[in-house]
Amino acid sequence: MTHSDTEWHAILSDEQYAILREEGTERAYTSPLNNEHRDGTFACVGCELPLFSSATKFDSRTGWPSFWAPLDKAVATRQDRSFGVLREEVHCRRCGGHLGHVFDDGPKPTGLRYCMNGLAMKFEPQTA
Repeated sequence: MTHSDTEWHAILSDEQYAILREEGTERAYTSPLNNEHRDGTFACVGCELPLFSSATKFDSRTGWPSFWAPLDKAVATRQDRSFGVLREEVHCRRCGGHLGHVFDDGPKPTGLRYCMNGLAMKFEPQTA
C-alpha cells in the first residue's frame, strides 16, 4: 500500500504523520491506548491492518503501549542505528508506517517487548 505525501497528510493528523511517516516518537504516558484494557485488536491507523491482540498487551511501565507478540504477518522489522545504539525498528507490514521498536526485555512466553506509539494505532474493541 502506497500513498503520496499529500494523501498521507490527508489521512493522518500532523502528530500521526510525524510518527508513521517520519519515524517520530510520541511522549511517554500521553497515549490513551496505554491504559486500554478491553478485549480487542490494535490496528495501524494508516491502513487499518490488525497488528496486536489485547491478549498480548502488558504494562511495561515505560509509558507506551507494549505487547509481547504481534499478530501473524502484521509487522516487519529493520535495524535502527539512530541515537548511537542498535535497535530493532517495527513497521506495519502493509503500509510501512513506523510503529515503534522491539526490545528483548519483555515477559514470557517470547521475552520481547514491542514498544509502540499509541498514535500509530487505533483500538477496535471485540464485539460480542
